[in-house]
Amino acid sequence: MNDMASAVPKKDKVKRSMLYQTGKKLRPLLNRFLSKHSLVGDPPVFDKAAFPWTAELERHWPVIRAELDALLRQGTAIPALRDISPDHRRIAEGSWRSFFLWGYGYRIDEGCRRCPRTAEALAVVPGLNSAFFSILEPGAHIPRHTGVTKRIMTCHLGVVTPTARERCRIQVGPETRHWCEGECLVFDDTYPHEVWNDTEQTRVVLLIQFKRPLRLPGRLLGDLFLGAVRCSPFVQEARRNLAAWDQAHKLLDD
Repeated sequence: MNDMASAVPKKDKVKRSMLYQTGKKLRPLLNRFLSKHSLVGDPPVFDKAAFPWTAELERHWPVIRAELDALLRQGTAIPALRDISPDHRRIAEGSWRSFFLWGYGYRIDEGCRRCPRTAEALAVVPGLNSAFFSILEPGAHIPRHTGVTKRIMTCHLGVVTPTARERCRIQVGPETRHWCEGECLVFDDTYPHEVWNDTEQTRVVLLIQFKRPLRLPGRLLGDLFLGAVRCSPFVQEARRNLAAWDQAHKLLDD
């Protein structure tokens, strides 16, 4: 993965830099517009009751946990997120790994094949964009960063959580929260957020990105922007990296 990530043509790097700078200037204006058209408000952290499907997802926690345990027992190679997503290389350490079932609006066949019950459970999520097991090793720290667009929201389903809850935490804006196994945490990642695992145990959540409920015309504009993001060099490189990982594991199983 690292070899693929470093072998980016110079013209693509220039194009990516120009797109990044343009998007960086436009994003605050667009996000303010989308926040005004949100059907669920705009707090950093949400009451999960505003998203009834989270209760259904929580009911599937036992089978999701069982499939994760099987992956870890089998020694499945799970890449660092920075090796998949070029947008995370500035913030992601090797101690933050990710096993994808959906990525950037696209189904990852090998991930869904290995975790079929988890893939079925994700059918309850409206506007699913990405879903992966987010694995944070002991002592890991994800520095403060922000998401791209308010069209997308984030849900964490606690799958494996350290017993010292207060030492494994996420801060979103001014709010600090902890994970509980079998429970969902819904937040807006366009607020600055930071994560710590100051324990000797691994933390795993099923990280889900989904479309924010919006009224028109915000919904239309948000979808247009999201479509542009999916066509960007950042996302296309991530898709290529995921496809390479997908194909490599298929060959190992053949």
